[in-house]
Amino acid sequence: MKYDVVIIGSGLGALECAHILSEEGKKVVLLEREVQPGGCLQSYNRKGLSFDTGLHYVGGLAEGQALYKPFKMLGLLNLPWKRLDADGFDRITIGERTYCYAEGYQAFVEQLASDFPEEREGLQKYVEMLQRSDRDQFEGLFGSHADMVNSPVGSPMFTTGAWDYLHEIIHNELLINILSGSSLKLELRKETLPLFTFAHCNGSYIASSWRLKGDGNLIVDALLRDIKANGGEIFCKAEVEQLVEKDGKIVTAICKDGRCFEGDLFVSDVHPAVTFDMIQESQYIKKIFRRRICRMENTFGMFTASIVLQPESVEYFNYNQFVYDQPDVWDFYQKKGPVRGVMISCRVPENGEKYARQIDLLTPMLWSQCEEWADSKVGRRGEGYQQLMTQKIKECIALAERVIPGLSGKISEVYTSSPLTYRDYTLTSQGSAYGLRKDYNNPMLTTLSPRTPVPNLLLTGQSLMVHGIHGVTMTALMTCAEILGKETIYKKLNQ
Repeated sequence: MKYDVVIIGSGLGALECAHILSEEGKKVVLLEREVQPGGCLQSYNRKGLSFDTGLHYVGGLAEGQALYKPFKMLGLLNLPWKRLDADGFDRITIGERTYCYAEGYQAFVEQLASDFPEEREGLQKYVEMLQRSDRDQFEGLFGSHADMVNSPVGSPMFTTGAWDYLHEIIHNELLINILSGSSLKLELRKETLPLFTFAHCNGSYIASSWRLKGDGNLIVDALLRDIKANGGEIFCKAEVEQLVEKDGKIVTAICKDGRCFEGDLFVSDVHPAVTFDMIQESQYIKKIFRRRICRMENTFGMFTASIVLQPESVEYFNYNQFVYDQPDVWDFYQKKGPVRGVMISCRVPENGEKYARQIDLLTPMLWSQCEEWADSKVGRRGEGYQQLMTQKIKECIALAERVIPGLSGKISEVYTSSPLTYRDYTLTSQGSAYGLRKDYNNPMLTTLSPRTPVPNLLLTGQSLMVHGIHGVTMTALMTCAEILGKETIYKKLNQ
C-alpha cells in the first residue's frame, strides 16, 4: 500500500506530525520498532504500577503561554494537568540551603532578590531575556509574517554562550548556580551551550509548570486516537532497516521483517545518524555530509531510579526538588566520585490521597560510564553493570535524603534505567537524553533543520533545533510547515 506520508518512529514529534498531517487529509502511517509507541513518552508497568521513562513536567500551558496554542490544536489541553506550587514549583538545594523558583516572571525576581538584593537588576535582565526569547520563538516561527521553514540559528541567542551571558548580568556565583539549578532538563556545558537552548528550556516553566495526573501514555493515547480517527495507521514491531532511494527520492521503507511501505513523503523521528545509515545509496547524500552527521556529538544520558514508596511514608510534594552537594551545577557530572546532583520528581497520587506512592531520582550519566556494556542487551548486562546500578541508587538516595529525611527506609521497590536502556528502547545514539549537542561556536553545523539533502525526506524530533516537550512540538510544527505550508500551520494554531 502507498501512503502520502511514511513516518519512522513514534516519539512525540512523530505523533504530533501524524496528528497534524492526518487532520489535513494526508494518508499517514507510523512505523515503530518497539512493541508500544511513544518513544520517551511511553510508560512501563511493574506490579500494577506505571512508570514514566522521560516525562516529568512541562511549562507554559496556561492561556497566552508558549504551549497553549499548540496543545489546544493537538487536543492535549483536556488531559488531567496539575499546576505546580506557585510559590516554589522548583526548589534548588545547594549544600544546606534551599532556594525557591516562584511562578510568574516578576514573582521569580522578587523571590530571589530577597536573598540577593544586590542582583535585582541582573535578575530583571534575566527574566526579560526569557520573556523575549519565548515571544521571539513564537512570533519568529509561528507568527503571521514568519518564515517558519527557516531555522533562526543566525540569531544572537544561538551564537551567544549561556555561561558567558549569565556572567555578564549576574556577579554572584552562587546565584548563577541557583538560576541554573533546575537545568537537569538540558545539558549544561560551559564550552558549547547556546543561550537559546538555555532560555528555551527554562523560560516557559517560570510562566507556569504542570504535571500530568497519570503517565505519559495519556499523551500518546490521546494523539493516537485522533490519528486513527483521521484514517492514520500505526504498526509496532516494524523496525525500518532501509530507505530505498530511486530517481533522487525515497520511495520505500523496508522493515527488518521484510514488510515494505511506499510513500510520497518520508519523515524520520529517529536519531539523524541512524536515519542516514538507513539510506545505503543516494545521489544527494554525499560522503562529506555523512561524515558531518557521524561526527556530531550527543548530549549526555540519564540515570533514573524509579522508586516505589512504602504506604503513607512520604507526603506528596507539588514541586520538583534539585539537590546539589556543592555549587558546581554546570560541571558536577564531569567530576569523578559519587553522585553530586539529583532531580527529585514526585508522581501525582491518582487516588487523591495526600501520600505519594512513586518518586523518580534522576542524575546525568555519561556514556563513558556504561560503554563497557555497550554490546550487551537489556536484562543480560552482567554483575558488573548491576553493581554500578546499585551504587548509583545508593548515591542518589543519600543526596535526596537531604530534603526527604530517612528516604532509604521508606522504599519498597526500585527500578533503574541508564543510557544503555534508552539506547536499546529508543534507538538514541549513546542513550543521549537530549539528542545532538548544540554549540554556540558553530550553530550552523550543530543545528539541523527539518530539510535533508533528499527532497522528500524530512526530519523531526529533539535532535533538530531544540529538545523537550516544547522544543519537539515546535520542531514538529516546522516539519509540517514544510509539507502543508506556513499559512496552514498558522491558521490551525489560531483557530
